[in-house]
Amino acid sequence: MLREEERYGYALITPSMIVVFGIIIIPIITTLVYSFVNIDPLSSHNGEFAGLGFYQKALTSSAFWEDLGRTLYFTVASTAIETVFGLMIALLLNEEFPGVRFLRSIVIIPWAIPTVVNGSLWKLMLNGEYGVINAILMRLHLIDAYQSWLGNPATAMLCIIVADAWKMTPLAVIFFLAALQGIDQTRYEAARVDGAGAFRSFFAITLPAIKPTIMVIIVMRTVEKFKAFDIFYLMTRGGPANSTKTLMYDTYLQAFTNLNYSEAATLAYLIVLVVVLMTLIYIRMMKRGDER
Repeated sequence: MLREEERYGYALITPSMIVVFGIIIIPIITTLVYSFVNIDPLSSHNGEFAGLGFYQKALTSSAFWEDLGRTLYFTVASTAIETVFGLMIALLLNEEFPGVRFLRSIVIIPWAIPTVVNGSLWKLMLNGEYGVINAILMRLHLIDAYQSWLGNPATAMLCIIVADAWKMTPLAVIFFLAALQGIDQTRYEAARVDGAGAFRSFFAITLPAIKPTIMVIIVMRTVEKFKAFDIFYLMTRGGPANSTKTLMYDTYLQAFTNLNYSEAATLAYLIVLVVVLMTLIYIRMMKRGDER
């Protein structure tokens, strides 16, 4: 028999467990089943067991590898920008100068803006007819005529990367700033006494101290980038000419436009597999760096 305290504890956690099971566990299991069973209401083979057929179809499709390449490009470029610029801004805000407290308080604003607002804002600024980006570049004499930045396959993905990095870099700044302020300042004083300059102190003291933070940011942002959907939907919807169609956006198209639920489920699990592999690579690279 359960004690009264145990019954009370189970009564408290039961509602939350039901919610978790209902909105997380069941969808995960259902999606996995869909990737092995043909769930296509428009097909005569609806409900038939397909085995690894959908995985084979995806992995042998040129469209899958093209989508993967664009997804990797977006993920690596955006994560690199956020990490590098986030660290640079954090190093600046870690110094003491007039107005630094004010800058620390407003640096979070881009991250606080909803993605819907951020995507819509950048879409307006990059508009080929009345966008402010074109107006600025024209005044600086960097372009001769207004450009359709989001309508050009060569620049559309780059524009999305910039828009996404602008919003998410402040999050990296906060992580790095917290890590920097946790470093013992006496180590820098000892380094200055030994004649170490700013660059040597950075590579000998700062960088080793913030390596765990760098790892957290890279892994966290990689996962988020790989499943990014909203900013692509808002700014380009996979166009032009599929130049911004990523794996996640293709998953959406297969599920809600083409009604190919099994193919969408297969792509979803392939995305999970790629993210896990990239995370393991990051962790192994970090461990090798620590061993050296």
